[in-house]
This record gives sequence, C-alpha cells and structure tokens, in this order.
Amino acid sequence: MSDTLKRLADVIESRKPANGGDPDQSYVARLFAKGDDAILKKIGEEATETVMAAKDARVDGDTSKVLYECADLWFHSMIMLAQFDLTPQDVLNELARREGISGIEEKANRKLEARERSERKP
Repeated sequence: MSDTLKRLADVIESRKPANGGDPDQSYVARLFAKGDDAILKKIGEEATETVMAAKDARVDGDTSKVLYECADLWFHSMIMLAQFDLTPQDVLNELARREGISGIEEKANRKLEARERSERKP
C-alpha cells in the first residue's frame, strides 16, 4: 500500500472517538460522531461531485476538478472503511484477488454465492 494511503488511514483511525478523536477539533471525528448515515451521505455527495466534474471535463478538457473531487471521494471512502474496521489494504487485497478474473465472471460468482447463502438460511 502506498505510504500516503497508510499515513492517511492511520490519521483517520486516530480520529475515531474511541481513539480520542474530538468532534470539536476534527472534521473526521465529527463525521464519526454523527455515525454511518452522515458518512454515507458525504460519500454520495462526493460521488455526485466526481461524476459532475468528469462530465465537465469531457466538455472543457479541464481534468483538475476530476482529480480534486476524486481525492475527496477516496478520502471519504477511507472514513467509511475505518467506520467498518476496514483498511485501504483490505481493498487492495480484494482488488488483487480479482486480478485476472473477468468482470463478468466475478459478477456471476457473486450472484452464485448470494444464492447459495440464501438457500442455507433456515
């Protein structure tokens, strides 16, 4: 994992209220204190802003806003990961697991696994 992602993940983890994060002093701690819905809402906002920036870049050729908004989206996604005790390394591991697997095949496998889980439920 990149050093930047690791450092950022460590800072985000330190902002959790359970780790001493103070919502009065930290934006990230404030999001954690508000809970899942606030974090997820922020990701939705950032995803929309990323899409809009990409649409604008398609017209005007200026990709700087795409980069800026994508960084915001990644940042807030990292907060969500931490909320669920996951790390960027977990995402990288999942991507590595999928490497060399067709996207169509991977999606079919997920459907099959979901069907098998539902059949096992009492």
